[in-house]
Amino acid sequence: MNRCAALLSLAAQLLATTLPAAAQAQRNFPANALRGELMIQQPPQALLNGRPARLAPGARIRGADNLLQMSGALAGQRLPVHYTLDNAGHLMDIWVLTPAELARRPWPTTPQQASAWVFDPVGQVWSRP
Repeated sequence: MNRCAALLSLAAQLLATTLPAAAQAQRNFPANALRGELMIQQPPQALLNGRPARLAPGARIRGADNLLQMSGALAGQRLPVHYTLDNAGHLMDIWVLTPAELARRPWPTTPQQASAWVFDPVGQVWSRP
């Protein structure tokens, strides 16, 4: 019985030390991710940069903690995000930004900017030509 308790204690300690490190890991965004401000209204309806938008079927929203969020739980909040669009122009992948991610500038807000700028996927930074 003591061995089981010791093993459980060791496992809990290992888990407690690895979780904070995983939560602080840098998220890697794809090169086609744009920055914007999202406000979910009545899902799947939303406002993206003040304009009407729609969540795609199967849209994934990751919170600042990188955990999946339900769109209804975020309704009415103005959120700084990175996002991608599906082929129909609907919001597909959404990441709610942390203050550190939001501080990374510049970041494109339009597809035209993204096609003209250069993206470093390792450093997760954009540079203007």
